[in-house]
Amino acid sequence: EVNGSFYQPSAFFMMGIPGLEAFHHWISIPFCALYLTALLGNCMILFIIKKTQSLHEPMYYFLSMLAVTDLGLVFCTLPTTLGIFLFNIRRIGFDACLTQMYFIHILSFIESSVLLAMAFDRFIAISHPLRHPSILTKTTVMKIGLAIIVRGMVSLLPIPFLLKRLTYCGKTELSHSFCFHPDIMNLACADIKVNVFYGMIVLLSTVGMDFIFIVLSYILIIKTVVSLATKEECLKVLNTCVSHICAVLVFFIPMIGLSMIHRFGKNVPPLANTLVAYTYLIIPPALNPIIYSIKSSHIREALLRALWKK
Repeated sequence: EVNGSFYQPSAFFMMGIPGLEAFHHWISIPFCALYLTALLGNCMILFIIKKTQSLHEPMYYFLSMLAVTDLGLVFCTLPTTLGIFLFNIRRIGFDACLTQMYFIHILSFIESSVLLAMAFDRFIAISHPLRHPSILTKTTVMKIGLAIIVRGMVSLLPIPFLLKRLTYCGKTELSHSFCFHPDIMNLACADIKVNVFYGMIVLLSTVGMDFIFIVLSYILIIKTVVSLATKEECLKVLNTCVSHICAVLVFFIPMIGLSMIHRFGKNVPPLANTLVAYTYLIIPPALNPIIYSIKSSHIREALLRALWKK
């Protein structure tokens, strides 16, 4: 669309893995395996929690939210990623790209908030075990879930409109096989200070604050655990947090890395940028079910019972 000096491309063209285009068909195999693992693993988690009455408690309600969020991320990125690797379909419409970007960022922010809610649950369960059922009732958990969704949707609602107002320079090639706000923003030839400022404010006030509160929760948890009588009790209590700590690290490390690369890493090789992006969006949905299945004896036992009945 051209209107005087205003130009908005009708479509963008996505990238696979730079320098390895000839091997995209082979590269699609591990990607298919990761997506299949994420789909089956998260569906299994949801099925087991729904069918097992003993798992109907706050910790597993939050785990269900995490699984649903991971499934959402899979369905957001799978069509374009496998479209490139399997069929070399690189084109995505401008509005479709903004829609994909909006939902990817919403789901990322929701996952961050769910991990914070899980940290709060662990803190209450360890520091105030007798009050845990009365503090985190089913109604409270539902309110927390609703607040998490509304927070993500409202905070990110201006982003697509801020991108639509920009004039683009004719460059239409994105850095990834999905649409990412800083990536689209950097294709504009207009002043993007508002986009940069708003993006940073939203990121710091949501994901940044979530991470700080998760760290504070674990400081308080460690303070409580240290006061326990025996070393065996300390290890037993800390063992209940291992799955969550792994999920936090798997999510936040690549997310922070990708944000830093897009904003400050102008000289970072494109391959490194691409690998961090895929690690951020594909690895957590695939690993989270595995982490919880291995470390949670309740999930593992319920899974074995379900398989035994089959």
